[in-house]
Amino acid sequence: MSSKKIGDVILDVSNISLSFGGVKALTNISFNVREHEIRAIIGPNGAGKSSMLNCINGVYQPQQGAITFRGQTFKHMNSRQVAEMGIARTFQNLALFKGMSVIDNIMTGRNLRIKSNLFSQAFRNPFGIGGAEKEEVKHREFVEHIIDFLEIQAYRKTPVGQLPYGLQKRVDLGRALAMEPQVLLLDEPMAGMNVEEKQDMSRFVLDVNDEFGTTVVLIEHDMGVVMDISDRVVVLDYGKKIGDGTPDEVRNNEDVISAYLGTSH
Repeated sequence: MSSKKIGDVILDVSNISLSFGGVKALTNISFNVREHEIRAIIGPNGAGKSSMLNCINGVYQPQQGAITFRGQTFKHMNSRQVAEMGIARTFQNLALFKGMSVIDNIMTGRNLRIKSNLFSQAFRNPFGIGGAEKEEVKHREFVEHIIDFLEIQAYRKTPVGQLPYGLQKRVDLGRALAMEPQVLLLDEPMAGMNVEEKQDMSRFVLDVNDEFGTTVVLIEHDMGVVMDISDRVVVLDYGKKIGDGTPDEVRNNEDVISAYLGTSH
C-alpha cells in the first residue's frame, strides 16, 4: 500500500434494516467509510452485499436506520441526489451502451456530471454562451485523461460491445470516474474475470484511489482479491454483519471463516 492519508469518516451507515415482503435482506447493519480509503463489503452469495450498495446509492429505501454522508443524514437517499452529492457506481451486469464507442460511453458519465452543474452555472453566468464551448473542450480533455489513465486509447472509437469483457468493465469504471465522484461504489468489479483481468482491475482500483484520491467502496464475492487491495473490510452473511476490520483481522475471524467454508450452516 502507498502511504496515503486516510481521513475522517465521510459515509456512516447506521442500523440499516431492509425487508422485501417480510423477508429480511439486511438486519441492523452499521459500518463507516473513511475518506481516501478502499473499503470492501464482502460475503457469500445472498449475503446482502448488493442490497447494501443499493441502500447507499438510493435504489432501495431501508425501513430502519440512516445513512450520513459528509454530515448530512438521510433516512433514505434518492439516486439523483446521490449522484449530485458525488457518489458514483459501476454495475455488476454492465449497463453500457454496446453500440456506442468507448469515448461516447465515458462521455455519458461526464454528461451526468455536467447536468448536475448546469443549474448552478445558469445562475452564475446567465449571458455567457461562449463559456459553453470552453466547458465542452475541458470535459473532452478530462475524458481523454481517463482513457489514457485506463490504458484504453487504442479502443477510443471502438463500439463497446466488440471489446473483451475485461475491457468493457474498464470502460464502465471510466464512465463512473468521468463523474469525478468523491465516493466510487464498485459492484463486483472482478466478477467473471480471468486471473490476468482481475490483476489489471485491482491495479486500476488502487491507482484511482491513489491518483484521483477517490474513496472506494467495493462489493466483492472473491475474497482473495479484496484482501490484497482493501484498507478495511466488512463481512455480511445472510444480511447480518459478522466481521469488520483490517484484512488480517477479518481473515482470522472464526465467523468469517465458517461463513466462507460453509461449516456453520
